[in-house]
Amino acid sequence: MSAAAVPAPPTATYRLQIQPGFGFADAEAAVPYLASLGVSHLHLSPVLEAVPGSPHGYDVVAHDRVREELGGEAGLRSLSAAARAHGLGLVLDCVPNHMAVPAPERLNAPLWDVLRNGPGSAYAHWFDIDWAAGGGTVMLPVLGGEPADEAAAMRVQDGELRYYEHAFPLRPGTEQLPLPRLLAAQHYTLAYWRRARTELNYRRFFTVSELIGVRVEHRDVFDATHGTLLRLLAQGVADGLRIDHPDGLADPAGYLDRLREGCGGRWTVVEKILCGDEALPDGWSCDGTTGYDALRRIDGLFTDPAGVRELVGVYREFTGAAADRGGEWAPTARRAAYRVVTGDLATEVARLGRAAGTARPDLPPAALGDAIREVLVRMPVYRPYDGDPRSAAVMDAVAASAGAAAADEAGVRAVEAVRDLALRRAGAGAAAEDFAVRFAQVASAAHAKAAEDCAFYRYVPLLSLNEVGGEPGEPGTSVAGFHAFCADRQARWPLTGNVLSTHDTKRSADVRARIAALSQDPPAWAGLLARATALTGERGPDPHVEYLAWQTAFGLGSPDAARLKPAILKSVREAALHTSWTDGDPAYEAAVEAFVEAGPCGPARHDLAELAGALRTATEANALGAALVHLTMPGVPDVYQGTEDDYAALVDPDNRAPARFGPPLPRALSGGADDGITAGSPVKVRMTALALRLRREWPAAFGADGGYLPLTADGPAADHLVAFARGGRVVTAVTRLSRRLADAGGWRETALTLPPGRWHELLTGRDLEGTVPARELFAGHPVALLRAG
Repeated sequence: MSAAAVPAPPTATYRLQIQPGFGFADAEAAVPYLASLGVSHLHLSPVLEAVPGSPHGYDVVAHDRVREELGGEAGLRSLSAAARAHGLGLVLDCVPNHMAVPAPERLNAPLWDVLRNGPGSAYAHWFDIDWAAGGGTVMLPVLGGEPADEAAAMRVQDGELRYYEHAFPLRPGTEQLPLPRLLAAQHYTLAYWRRARTELNYRRFFTVSELIGVRVEHRDVFDATHGTLLRLLAQGVADGLRIDHPDGLADPAGYLDRLREGCGGRWTVVEKILCGDEALPDGWSCDGTTGYDALRRIDGLFTDPAGVRELVGVYREFTGAAADRGGEWAPTARRAAYRVVTGDLATEVARLGRAAGTARPDLPPAALGDAIREVLVRMPVYRPYDGDPRSAAVMDAVAASAGAAAADEAGVRAVEAVRDLALRRAGAGAAAEDFAVRFAQVASAAHAKAAEDCAFYRYVPLLSLNEVGGEPGEPGTSVAGFHAFCADRQARWPLTGNVLSTHDTKRSADVRARIAALSQDPPAWAGLLARATALTGERGPDPHVEYLAWQTAFGLGSPDAARLKPAILKSVREAALHTSWTDGDPAYEAAVEAFVEAGPCGPARHDLAELAGALRTATEANALGAALVHLTMPGVPDVYQGTEDDYAALVDPDNRAPARFGPPLPRALSGGADDGITAGSPVKVRMTALALRLRREWPAAFGADGGYLPLTADGPAADHLVAFARGGRVVTAVTRLSRRLADAGGWRETALTLPPGRWHELLTGRDLEGTVPARELFAGHPVALLRAG
């Protein structure tokens, strides 16, 4: 495909959760509204055939067709045509790492063939199965108890082995065997689901046994699993790709090289979670990340680090949490990591141990096992990458720490061996290569499960910090730090993605904006906890869940038991301090639900509303400021469905409800006139549309050559003003930490010098130029969006 045929990159995308309750036809009906909003592309959740009823589509069962429940390929093509007619394109979500292990299992035809024919199947190399560990069979942890106890629920019917909703193929010639012999004769072993932790012998997505790892590093597997999506791109049905979980792949860089060749260089972003100051590896054949790294910096602008430290004190006093059980971030994260590598991922770690033992038979297996765990729990990033010098530096530092903790010289040598194997420094051989690949994949799963899915629910002084890619132990972003981040982004990855809310964020941007406002008034939060607890007289099963529930309810804005109880239950199960997904405590969970009902959703809801009212100005400044920065900073903004307006959502499934849209927005939105917008936040809708329309009108100003110019305010409150120019044609200015600003006496003589020329402020219709006092710049709103001329 020639470069001329490659579509232009998006100026902004709009994420739609396509699902049975909101299919392609529903998305097509929303096209006029979305075009009027100003985006250039619709960003669709996975569209290939998935498990029936799936609300997300990441559980793909067939790559050769578009999902019929959504409208099939005809529906997708109709949506594409409608989008084109309104000047919009499509971006598709690609899931290369895994497929579903569905029920009935026949829904996944390649896997069905493997279950029937075993290692001899033509599809055996598709899936990441350790046949040797399973004695030539693949374990399927689907039983509700031990096989002998579940045998009565099994039967042979229509040439298949049935067990409740499951259906398994039978090895040819075994259909007439008695059940015990029939089970023993198959290429799979049916097992109690609890045995997956220690005996599972296929790679899965994190700890989800219903999702089996796919080996797209094989060319024929890549072609088969990507053929439909690449055909849709080549035929102009879609224009770009989002790549789900590249860290699960054996060779992310090689995969992206092959994908770029296959898609003709179309715009592609990867769901790579960058930690701390980690950078995307140089040379990756993509346009950047999906944008969680931007989310952390944006949120940080509107979080007061000093206030966070105060809140940590309030939190510790209220909960009494031990340092490693939620009291302090680093010990909590480390303990959660040990829990994951010795429990949830024990079978994956054991496989690493076997590979290490084969590659380094000179070292004691026990020492190697300990070293693997000690290195994994210290990983500050998701995984290392082959040939990346920054990965080598990280692994050297981790090994130094793990080696210092080793009990003896054998332990130190084992740690060094693990490091060298992970970095491919330890020579060739199948076992060494297997270890290098597996270590990176397991490290990714361990980091995600330990931090995002455990420690984030244990350490909760300020919940807005605990977001995907977040660093709860390092809160806040300075103005200078933000400008440096954006300058680097513009120079290295100008077309990378930016997000504030996604289908995976634990709290939507507006919920986080309200919670972050607490960092500007910690005494108000401490007072609320005291009053609410005294008022209700209700105590939860432990202080930790009380604190979590009160703050979650405050963030939601209007406590709704139907939404709050599932979110809090998910939180305590993920935290796994008193109950968990696999070892639930029904009495504890009932007590949690009762407290949510009587506490945050009871009479104290009025105290929550009073505090929300007191912090309304700060919340609005946070929400509008974050949204405008997101829409205009370097990169391509992705607007999650509904977030152009007020959007308060908690963790999934709360944030994945089918979207609903109204009529198109008016053509004229300038000057802040009564333009007929009916919304929860007309200002936010208007601001979003104005910014998106500017991006669409002047793509060069926001693109690779648009540049990024920090604008520095002068005066006593300069640190409360963040401003920058894009392409010499657009200026963004926002207020940060507005409550602290008011407490310090307001803007006073603070002013911002605009770039030369006359500037038109779009939200209020004013013309400004030269040096503008901040109180004048923000006379109408806590944000300003200006265009040249």
